[in-house]
Amino acid sequence: MHPRFNHVAISVPAELLDEGGRSKLLAFYGDVFGWDEMPTLTKDRELFVLRCWSNEQFLYLSAAKDPLRCPSMDHFGLSVATPVELDEMLERTRKWQQRDAQVEIIERALEDYGFLRLHNFYLRYHLPLMIEVQCFE
Repeated sequence: MHPRFNHVAISVPAELLDEGGRSKLLAFYGDVFGWDEMPTLTKDRELFVLRCWSNEQFLYLSAAKDPLRCPSMDHFGLSVATPVELDEMLERTRKWQQRDAQVEIIERALEDYGFLRLHNFYLRYHLPLMIEVQCFE
C-alpha cells in the first residue's frame, strides 16, 4: 500500500478561530463537503480541526501572528467519484455564495485529454488556500 495524504495544515489569523469564525467555517464546509468538527481539539482563537469524513483525514487550522498568505490560485485538491457529485457540491457552494459574498467560486470547467476527461471547479471561504474539486472520467 502506498502512503496517502491524511491532512492539510494551514495557519490563519486568530480571529478566524474565535467562536463566530469557527461557526462560519463549520457551517460552510459542513454543508458543502460534510466535514465536521473534532471538538476535543478545539482551542478558542488557537486551533480548529475539521474532520474530513474520517479521523484519518482532516483540515488543521492553527492561529499564527504571521498566517499563511499565498497567490490566489494556490490550492489543494479533492477528488469525487462522479460528475453528478461534483455538480451537487458546486450547487451547494453557489447557494452559499448567494447568502455570503465571501464565498469565491471559479466555475466548473472540463479539460478533455481524449483518454481522460477532467471536470473541476474551485472554491474558497475564509481560508488562504482554494480547494479544487475534481472528477476524473
